[in-house]
Amino acid sequence: MWKKEDAKPQGVSDSPVAPVSSAPVSSNNPVSTPATPTAIPVLPRGAACISHGIKIKGEVTGSEDLYVDGVVEGKLTLTTNSCLTVGPNGSVKADLNAREIIVRGKVEGKITARDKVQLGSTGQVTGEVQTDRLTIEDGALLRGKVEAGKQLSKAPEAKAAAATATSKSSDTMSMSSGTAAN
Repeated sequence: MWKKEDAKPQGVSDSPVAPVSSAPVSSNNPVSTPATPTAIPVLPRGAACISHGIKIKGEVTGSEDLYVDGVVEGKLTLTTNSCLTVGPNGSVKADLNAREIIVRGKVEGKITARDKVQLGSTGQVTGEVQTDRLTIEDGALLRGKVEAGKQLSKAPEAKAAAATATSKSSDTMSMSSGTAAN
C-alpha cells in the first residue's frame, strides 16, 4: 500500500516552511551596500552589541561577549570568559575590565584584561593598560602606562626590601665613583 511518507525524499522534514515575503523596493529609498564585504565586522556568536548610533553614560556590566561600535562613557565590566571588542566606530571613555579586550576604535581610560589586550591597526588607546598578553598591530596608537606579563606573587615586604636594596646599591656606586674622581 502507498503511504505519503514513502513519497518524500530522505532528509526532508515534516515541519512547515515559512513563506519568504518579498517587500517591494521603492526607487525613492535606495539601499546602500558596503563597498567591500570585509567592511562589515564579524561578531562572535551570541555577542551583545552597542551599535554606531547608541550612546551610553554609566556602568555597563555583563557576562557575555560585547561589541561596542557606539559611544560609552563610564565603566564597562564583563565577568567570566567574556570578550569586549571596541569596533572601528567605537568611542569609549571608561574603565574596561574583561578577560579579553580587542580595540579597533578609540579608548580613553584604564584597560584591565585578565588574559589579553589586542590593539588593531585602527585602534587608539590613551590611558593605562594592564594585562598578561599584549598585541599591537602596525598603525595602532598607544599613549600611557603599560603593565604586561604574568605578575609574580611577592609579599609587599619583599618588594619594599628589593626597592631599598636597589636604591642603597645605586647610592654606594655613585659615592664610590665620586671618590674615584677626587
